[in-house]
Amino acid sequence: MAALGWLTPRRRSATARSVLAGEASAEAARKSTQEHPEPAREPEFPVLGDDRAAAFFDLDNTVMQGAALFHFGRGLYKRQFFETRELARFAWQQAWFRLAGVEDPEHMQEARDSALSIVKGHRVAELETIGEEIYDEYMADRIWPGTRALAQAHLDAGQKVWLVTAAPVEIAQVIARRLGLTGALGTVAESVDGVYTGRLVGEPLHGPAKAEAVRALAAAEGLDLSRCAAYSDSHNDIPMLSLVGHPYAINPDTKLRRHARDKDWRLRDYRTGRKAAKVGIPAAAGVGAVAGGTAAAIALSRRRR
Repeated sequence: MAALGWLTPRRRSATARSVLAGEASAEAARKSTQEHPEPAREPEFPVLGDDRAAAFFDLDNTVMQGAALFHFGRGLYKRQFFETRELARFAWQQAWFRLAGVEDPEHMQEARDSALSIVKGHRVAELETIGEEIYDEYMADRIWPGTRALAQAHLDAGQKVWLVTAAPVEIAQVIARRLGLTGALGTVAESVDGVYTGRLVGEPLHGPAKAEAVRALAAAEGLDLSRCAAYSDSHNDIPMLSLVGHPYAINPDTKLRRHARDKDWRLRDYRTGRKAAKVGIPAAAGVGAVAGGTAAAIALSRRRR
Protein backbone atom coordinates (compact mmCIF):
# COMPACT_ATOMS: atom_id res chain seq x y z
CA MET A 1 0.00 0.00 0.00
CA ALA A 2 2.81 2.33 0.79
CA ALA A 3 4.17 1.83 -2.69
CA LEU A 4 0.72 2.43 -4.21
CA GLY A 5 0.30 5.60 -2.17
CA TRP A 6 3.64 6.84 -3.44
CA LEU A 7 2.67 6.25 -7.11
CA THR A 8 -0.85 7.73 -7.05
CA PRO A 9 0.01 11.39 -6.28
CA ARG A 10 2.73 11.31 -8.95
CA ARG A 11 0.26 9.96 -11.53
CA ARG A 12 -2.16 12.77 -10.72
CA SER A 13 0.61 15.36 -10.89
CA ALA A 14 1.71 14.12 -14.36
CA THR A 15 -1.90 14.21 -15.59
CA ALA A 16 -2.30 17.77 -14.43
CA ARG A 17 0.86 18.82 -16.15
CA SER A 18 -0.31 17.09 -19.35
CA VAL A 19 -3.60 18.94 -19.26
CA LEU A 20 -1.80 22.22 -18.68
CA ALA A 21 0.61 21.55 -21.54
CA GLY A 22 -2.25 20.63 -23.88
CA GLU A 23 -4.24 23.72 -23.05
CA ALA A 24 -1.20 25.97 -23.47
CA SER A 25 -0.39 24.40 -26.84
CA ALA A 26 -3.95 24.81 -28.08
CA GLU A 27 -4.02 28.44 -27.00
CA ALA A 28 -0.70 29.14 -28.73
CA ALA A 29 -1.95 27.51 -31.91
CA ARG A 30 -5.18 29.49 -31.86
CA LYS A 31 -3.31 32.74 -31.22
CA SER A 32 -0.84 32.00 -34.02
CA THR A 33 -3.67 31.38 -36.46
CA GLN A 34 -5.23 34.71 -35.55
CA GLU A 35 -1.94 36.57 -35.90
CA HIS A 36 -0.85 34.75 -39.06
CA PRO A 37 -3.97 33.78 -40.97
CA GLU A 38 -3.66 31.34 -43.87
CA PRO A 39 -2.75 33.29 -47.00
CA ALA A 40 -5.52 33.69 -49.49
CA ARG A 41 -5.34 31.23 -52.34
CA GLU A 42 -4.12 32.64 -55.62
CA PRO A 43 -7.12 33.11 -57.91
CA GLU A 44 -7.34 30.71 -60.81
CA PHE A 45 -5.77 31.96 -64.01
CA PRO A 46 -6.69 32.17 -66.80
CA VAL A 47 -10.21 33.12 -65.82
CA LEU A 48 -12.84 30.94 -67.44
CA GLY A 49 -15.14 32.84 -69.79
CA ASP A 50 -13.33 36.19 -69.59
CA ASP A 51 -13.77 37.29 -73.19
CA ARG A 52 -12.00 40.59 -72.59
CA ALA A 53 -8.77 38.74 -71.82
CA ALA A 54 -6.34 37.19 -74.30
CA ALA A 55 -2.80 35.82 -74.34
CA PHE A 56 0.17 36.94 -76.44
CA PHE A 57 3.11 34.58 -76.97
CA ASP A 58 6.52 35.39 -78.36
CA LEU A 59 7.66 32.61 -80.72
CA ASP A 60 11.44 32.12 -80.82
CA ASN A 61 12.71 30.23 -77.75
CA THR A 62 9.36 30.84 -76.00
CA VAL A 63 7.00 28.60 -77.95
CA MET A 64 9.67 26.97 -80.11
CA GLN A 65 13.31 26.05 -79.59
CA GLY A 66 15.52 28.23 -81.77
CA ALA A 67 14.45 30.84 -84.29
CA ALA A 68 11.67 30.24 -86.81
CA LEU A 69 13.48 32.28 -89.46
CA PHE A 70 16.53 30.02 -89.32
CA HIS A 71 14.45 26.84 -89.57
CA PHE A 72 12.65 28.41 -92.51
CA GLY A 73 16.01 29.11 -94.12
CA ARG A 74 16.99 25.45 -93.82
CA GLY A 75 13.79 24.46 -95.57
CA LEU A 76 14.36 26.94 -98.39
CA TYR A 77 17.91 25.65 -98.87
CA LYS A 78 16.56 22.13 -99.18
CA ARG A 79 14.35 23.43 -101.99
CA GLN A 80 17.34 25.11 -103.66
CA PHE A 81 16.21 28.68 -103.04
CA PHE A 82 19.83 29.64 -102.32
CA GLU A 83 23.37 28.27 -102.29
CA THR A 84 25.61 26.53 -99.75
CA ARG A 85 27.32 29.69 -98.50
CA GLU A 86 23.94 31.06 -97.42
CA LEU A 87 23.21 27.85 -95.50
CA ALA A 88 26.49 28.23 -93.62
CA ARG A 89 25.42 31.75 -92.62
CA PHE A 90 22.04 30.47 -91.37
CA ALA A 91 23.81 27.68 -89.42
CA TRP A 92 26.14 30.18 -87.74
CA GLN A 93 23.27 32.49 -86.80
CA GLN A 94 21.22 29.61 -85.40
CA ALA A 95 24.20 28.32 -83.39
CA TRP A 96 24.73 31.77 -81.89
CA PHE A 97 21.05 32.10 -81.02
CA ARG A 98 20.92 28.68 -79.33
CA LEU A 99 24.17 29.06 -77.37
CA ALA A 100 23.86 32.70 -76.36
CA GLY A 101 20.14 32.36 -75.59
CA VAL A 102 19.51 35.97 -76.63
CA GLU A 103 18.37 37.79 -79.74
CA ASP A 104 21.40 39.61 -81.10
CA PRO A 105 20.04 42.55 -83.16
CA GLU A 106 22.88 42.41 -85.70
CA HIS A 107 22.45 38.68 -86.31
CA MET A 108 18.67 38.96 -86.50
CA GLN A 109 18.90 41.86 -88.98
CA GLU A 110 21.35 39.91 -91.12
CA ALA A 111 19.01 36.91 -91.11
CA ARG A 112 16.03 39.07 -92.12
CA ASP A 113 18.02 40.71 -94.93
CA SER A 114 19.07 37.27 -96.19
CA ALA A 115 15.50 35.98 -96.08
CA LEU A 116 14.15 39.03 -97.93
CA SER A 117 16.71 38.70 -100.70
CA ILE A 118 15.95 34.98 -101.00
CA VAL A 119 12.17 35.33 -101.34
CA LYS A 120 12.30 38.36 -103.65
CA GLY A 121 10.41 37.55 -106.84
CA HIS A 122 8.61 34.54 -105.39
CA ARG A 123 4.86 34.42 -104.99
CA VAL A 124 3.32 34.74 -101.51
CA ALA A 125 1.10 31.69 -102.11
CA GLU A 126 4.18 29.61 -102.95
CA LEU A 127 5.90 30.54 -99.67
CA GLU A 128 2.74 29.82 -97.68
CA THR A 129 2.57 26.31 -99.12
CA ILE A 130 6.26 25.71 -98.47
CA GLY A 131 5.83 27.04 -94.93
CA GLU A 132 3.38 24.23 -94.16
CA GLU A 133 5.95 21.67 -95.31
CA ILE A 134 8.81 23.29 -93.40
CA TYR A 135 6.75 23.32 -90.21
CA ASP A 136 6.45 19.52 -90.38
CA GLU A 137 10.12 19.05 -91.29
CA TYR A 138 11.89 21.39 -88.85
CA MET A 139 9.51 23.03 -86.40
CA ALA A 140 6.86 20.60 -85.11
CA ASP A 141 9.34 18.68 -82.94
CA ARG A 142 10.78 21.88 -81.47
CA ILE A 143 7.63 23.16 -79.76
CA TRP A 144 8.09 23.47 -75.99
CA PRO A 145 5.37 21.24 -74.42
CA GLY A 146 5.21 23.44 -71.31
CA THR A 147 4.54 26.61 -73.26
CA ARG A 148 2.08 24.77 -75.48
CA ALA A 149 0.16 23.75 -72.34
CA LEU A 150 0.02 27.37 -71.18
CA ALA A 151 -1.45 28.44 -74.51
CA GLN A 152 -3.97 25.60 -74.36
CA ALA A 153 -5.07 26.70 -70.88
CA HIS A 154 -6.06 30.08 -72.32
CA LEU A 155 -7.87 28.43 -75.22
CA ASP A 156 -9.71 26.11 -72.82
CA ALA A 157 -10.78 29.17 -70.82
CA GLY A 158 -12.40 30.56 -73.98
CA GLN A 159 -9.72 33.18 -74.63
CA LYS A 160 -7.95 34.09 -77.86
CA VAL A 161 -4.24 33.30 -78.16
CA TRP A 162 -1.91 35.15 -80.52
CA LEU A 163 1.71 34.64 -81.55
CA VAL A 164 3.70 37.89 -81.65
CA THR A 165 7.00 37.53 -83.47
CA ALA A 166 9.62 39.22 -85.63
CA ALA A 167 9.40 36.24 -87.99
CA PRO A 168 7.58 36.77 -91.30
CA VAL A 169 3.84 36.87 -90.73
CA GLU A 170 3.28 34.04 -93.24
CA ILE A 171 5.48 31.69 -91.17
CA ALA A 172 3.89 32.86 -87.92
CA GLN A 173 0.39 32.25 -89.26
CA VAL A 174 1.29 28.71 -90.32
CA ILE A 175 2.64 27.93 -86.85
CA ALA A 176 -0.37 29.48 -85.12
CA ARG A 177 -2.77 27.52 -87.31
CA ARG A 178 -0.94 24.23 -86.76
CA LEU A 179 -0.98 24.78 -82.98
CA GLY A 180 -4.67 25.65 -83.00
CA LEU A 181 -4.09 29.23 -81.88
CA THR A 182 -6.21 32.22 -82.86
CA GLY A 183 -3.69 33.91 -85.14
CA ALA A 184 -0.33 35.65 -85.37
CA LEU A 185 1.25 39.08 -85.54
CA GLY A 186 4.52 39.10 -87.49
CA THR A 187 6.82 41.11 -89.72
CA VAL A 188 5.15 42.01 -93.00
CA ALA A 189 7.18 41.68 -96.21
CA GLU A 190 6.00 43.90 -99.05
CA SER A 191 4.34 42.22 -102.01
CA VAL A 192 2.88 43.60 -105.23
CA ASP A 193 0.31 41.51 -107.11
CA GLY A 194 1.13 38.59 -104.84
CA VAL A 195 4.90 38.72 -105.49
CA TYR A 196 7.52 39.67 -102.88
CA THR A 197 9.50 42.83 -103.62
CA GLY A 198 12.36 42.16 -101.19
CA ARG A 199 11.36 45.04 -98.90
CA LEU A 200 9.54 45.29 -95.57
CA VAL A 201 6.37 47.19 -94.76
CA GLY A 202 7.60 49.46 -91.98
CA GLU A 203 10.13 47.69 -89.76
CA PRO A 204 10.56 44.22 -88.22
CA LEU A 205 8.07 43.44 -85.46
CA HIS A 206 10.67 43.55 -82.71
CA GLY A 207 10.92 45.14 -79.25
CA PRO A 208 8.70 48.23 -78.97
CA ALA A 209 7.02 47.38 -82.28
CA LYS A 210 5.59 44.23 -80.68
CA ALA A 211 4.08 46.29 -77.88
CA GLU A 212 2.47 48.62 -80.42
CA ALA A 213 1.04 45.66 -82.34
CA VAL A 214 -0.44 44.18 -79.17
CA ARG A 215 -1.89 47.54 -78.18
CA ALA A 216 -3.48 48.00 -81.60
CA LEU A 217 -4.92 44.48 -81.65
CA ALA A 218 -6.30 44.86 -78.12
CA ALA A 219 -8.08 48.06 -79.13
CA ALA A 220 -9.53 46.43 -82.23
CA GLU A 221 -10.66 43.34 -80.31
CA GLY A 222 -12.03 45.23 -77.29
CA LEU A 223 -9.59 43.60 -74.88
CA ASP A 224 -8.68 44.84 -71.41
CA LEU A 225 -4.89 44.61 -71.30
CA SER A 226 -4.88 44.52 -67.50
CA ARG A 227 -6.66 41.15 -67.78
CA CYS A 228 -4.42 39.83 -70.57
CA ALA A 229 -1.24 37.76 -70.36
CA ALA A 230 2.01 37.89 -72.32
CA TYR A 231 4.85 35.38 -72.50
CA SER A 232 8.43 35.83 -73.70
CA ASP A 233 12.02 34.67 -73.21
CA SER A 234 13.74 37.94 -74.19
CA HIS A 235 14.42 41.24 -72.45
CA ASN A 236 13.69 42.82 -75.84
CA ASP A 237 10.03 42.04 -75.14
CA ILE A 238 9.84 43.89 -71.82
CA PRO A 239 7.72 46.62 -73.50
CA MET A 240 5.15 43.98 -74.52
CA LEU A 241 5.26 42.20 -71.17
CA SER A 242 4.82 45.50 -69.32
CA LEU A 243 1.58 46.21 -71.20
CA VAL A 244 -0.40 43.37 -69.66
CA GLY A 245 -1.62 42.51 -66.19
CA HIS A 246 -0.15 39.00 -66.28
CA PRO A 247 3.43 38.98 -67.66
CA TYR A 248 5.38 35.71 -67.76
CA ALA A 249 9.09 35.18 -68.36
CA ILE A 250 9.50 31.86 -70.22
CA ASN A 251 13.01 30.36 -70.58
CA PRO A 252 14.25 33.88 -69.79
CA ASP A 253 17.59 35.37 -70.79
CA THR A 254 19.68 36.85 -67.98
CA LYS A 255 18.36 40.40 -68.30
CA LEU A 256 14.72 39.33 -68.42
CA ARG A 257 15.16 36.96 -65.47
CA ARG A 258 16.60 39.80 -63.39
CA HIS A 259 13.84 42.20 -64.46
CA ALA A 260 11.12 39.62 -63.80
CA ARG A 261 12.40 39.01 -60.29
CA ASP A 262 12.55 42.74 -59.57
CA LYS A 263 8.96 43.14 -60.80
CA ASP A 264 7.72 39.91 -59.19
CA TRP A 265 6.66 38.49 -62.54
CA ARG A 266 6.06 34.78 -62.90
CA LEU A 267 8.85 32.67 -64.38
CA ARG A 268 8.77 29.33 -66.16
CA ASP A 269 11.83 27.50 -67.50
CA TYR A 270 11.25 24.46 -69.69
CA ARG A 271 14.86 24.01 -70.79
CA THR A 272 16.78 20.92 -69.70
CA GLY A 273 20.47 21.25 -69.12
CA ARG A 274 20.28 25.02 -69.71
CA LYS A 275 22.83 26.69 -71.98
CA ALA A 276 25.96 24.77 -72.98
CA ALA A 277 28.29 27.54 -71.89
CA LYS A 278 26.97 27.30 -68.31
CA VAL A 279 27.96 23.66 -67.92
CA GLY A 280 31.55 24.12 -69.00
CA ILE A 281 31.32 23.54 -72.77
CA PRO A 282 33.08 26.42 -74.54
CA ALA A 283 30.84 28.31 -76.93
CA ALA A 284 33.37 27.85 -79.69
CA ALA A 285 33.09 24.09 -79.32
CA GLY A 286 29.31 24.27 -79.63
CA VAL A 287 29.51 26.44 -82.73
CA GLY A 288 32.13 24.15 -84.17
CA ALA A 289 29.87 21.15 -83.67
CA VAL A 290 27.02 22.84 -85.51
CA ALA A 291 29.30 24.04 -88.29
CA GLY A 292 30.80 20.58 -88.58
CA GLY A 293 27.37 18.99 -88.83
CA THR A 294 26.41 21.48 -91.52
CA ALA A 295 29.58 20.78 -93.48
CA ALA A 296 28.93 17.05 -93.26
CA ALA A 297 25.39 17.51 -94.51
CA ILE A 298 26.62 19.61 -97.44
CA ALA A 299 29.26 17.04 -98.33
CA LEU A 300 26.72 14.23 -98.19
CA SER A 301 24.34 16.25 -100.36
CA ARG A 302 27.08 16.79 -102.96
CA ARG A 303 27.96 13.10 -103.05
CA ARG A 304 24.32 12.22 -103.70
CA ARG A 305 24.07 14.56 -106.69
